[in-house]
Amino acid sequence: MTLAPKAAKAPEPLPSGRAPAQAGSRPGKIGVMLVNLGTPDGTDFKPMWRYLREFLSDPRVIELNKAIWYPILYGLVLTTRPKKSGANYARIWNRERNESPLRTYTRAQSEKLAAALTDLPDVIVDWAMRYGSPSTASVAEKLVAQGCDRILSFPLYPQYSATTTATANDQLFRALMKMRAAPAVRSVPPYYAEPVYIEALAHSIERHLATLDFEPEVVITSYHGIPKPYSDKGDPYRAHCLETTRLLREKLGWSDQKLITTFQSRFGAQEWLQPYTDKTVKKLAKDGVKSIAILNPGFSVDCIETLDEIGREAAETFHHAGGEKFAHIPCLNDSAEGMAVIEAMVRRELSGWV
Repeated sequence: MTLAPKAAKAPEPLPSGRAPAQAGSRPGKIGVMLVNLGTPDGTDFKPMWRYLREFLSDPRVIELNKAIWYPILYGLVLTTRPKKSGANYARIWNRERNESPLRTYTRAQSEKLAAALTDLPDVIVDWAMRYGSPSTASVAEKLVAQGCDRILSFPLYPQYSATTTATANDQLFRALMKMRAAPAVRSVPPYYAEPVYIEALAHSIERHLATLDFEPEVVITSYHGIPKPYSDKGDPYRAHCLETTRLLREKLGWSDQKLITTFQSRFGAQEWLQPYTDKTVKKLAKDGVKSIAILNPGFSVDCIETLDEIGREAAETFHHAGGEKFAHIPCLNDSAEGMAVIEAMVRRELSGWV
């Protein structure tokens, strides 16, 4: 007697609630999310307060015990700093769009990247902020709603730091923790030594210097600083910054006296990475240097720290100390050089998914 074959058992549902993909089934779309630091929604007290509260409450940014830090944050910092920071933002504010340049440039980068990837029809490009809006969570949810089952996150920080790259990744995974059917995720690694990045910086410097009516005696690569204890505990940021400058110096064929490294934007009383940009600029002028230029390789787009802190404050410091010629070299922004870096990194990290 011949027995009839047993019916195949239906596959068990996955823990996520999704049925396993059938043989030959087509995967979903891929989201590419450009992630920048963030920006306030306005220059008035309330939007500045909201932004600074979120930023300065991040334990990756301020590593003090909350019992010590929060009384300072809420009792002093958030009562005085929003007004001062708002005035600084007002000087650089994009009046036409009613937003900060950081948001304008990051959006432009996203739009240009989407146009550059039209040969990859299953890739959707968007942009988000770690602090402020559009939030990382809202953009991740939007990409999933558009059918993305994989997301490539691109923290727009060339040099890694726990205060920037790591906290951007943290925020994305917090969003995924709330999703029943979470997408697969990749993160673009730091690109501080990538040839395409060094080439872009060198070309940008040469192009800008060619427009000046003077040859700067010293060019400063000014990076956002971090507290020295963070570096002492193992944050590789300082080493990444120094390597970027070394490779850039090598590419340009300059000496270590011509291209130097400094760190800016220190906050609070503790020691930060040195040498400090403001003190270096002042000393150069006092020592008789009459012309300098400053660029910010650690910033993917121009923002308050580059346009106001360097473009205005550092320039004033240099001139008041006796300097004569000052130039601020713009960030890569959404320039052809800047977009070449972003596109190259994205295409490489999409390998195997497209």
